[in-house]
Amino acid sequence: MSQADALQRLVGCSYSSPALRIDQQMVDAFARLTGDHQYIHVDPDRAALTPFGGTIAHGFLLLSLLPQLHAQSDRPPLPPLAMAVNYGFDRVRFVTPVRVGSAVLAQFSVLSLTEKRPGEWQQELDVTLRLDAQERPALVARWLSLMVLPAEATA
Repeated sequence: MSQADALQRLVGCSYSSPALRIDQQMVDAFARLTGDHQYIHVDPDRAALTPFGGTIAHGFLLLSLLPQLHAQSDRPPLPPLAMAVNYGFDRVRFVTPVRVGSAVLAQFSVLSLTEKRPGEWQQELDVTLRLDAQERPALVARWLSLMVLPAEATA
């Protein structure tokens, strides 16, 4: 089976990550990196007085955790790649606030793989970030990436 065929077999596959607990240190570090020090993220005492009842994770922190969660998922094996690069996101929505101390897990589904150029495949993933055991997701998105096969695979 060719590497391109092996990639195409992933379409329709669904897989999940293990749970990851969001702690205040993680949120504080993200605030320092991004300069987003809004009190709902970094001040537990003030945030306790809001409808959230405590500090919540930045939406962009949750989005930035997707590569880690994807790498830790039970995704089916890929053929050898020269590289995989982020291509962007479509339809990102932060549906439910994630309180600090909560655990999240990601569910991924491969919607499509489209050959853009010989040896370069755009992958479209449906992503749902679930919050603990709640029905309503924390985040939903379409995640696009470009998978590049090794040069010898396209010769």
